[in-house]
Amino acid sequence: MPGPSAEFVERVLAVVEAIPPGHVMSYGDVAAAIGSRAARGVGQVMAHAGAEVPWWRVVRASGEPPVGHEARAAEHYEAEGTPLRRTAAGGIRVRLDAARWHG
Repeated sequence: MPGPSAEFVERVLAVVEAIPPGHVMSYGDVAAAIGSRAARGVGQVMAHAGAEVPWWRVVRASGEPPVGHEARAAEHYEAEGTPLRRTAAGGIRVRLDAARWHG
């Protein structure tokens, strides 16, 4: 199964790079911003090339940080003043109503 095209990767990374501090987009938001419905493709790009951009600014549709990177993402959110809320389980979620970027 082939991965995302080079053009798709470039476009995803450009959108993520443009998200301002304190704001986020979901994987689906990033896909929509480039005229795609491939939220999973955005996830693939972020998993393989996301370290080049502010990866913590791309969250799950629930507002939860990227899987496996919750603690590192939380440090970035706090440093940037990203609106957060605590979950009942003690985790965090970005308040999408206040932090979603529509670039």
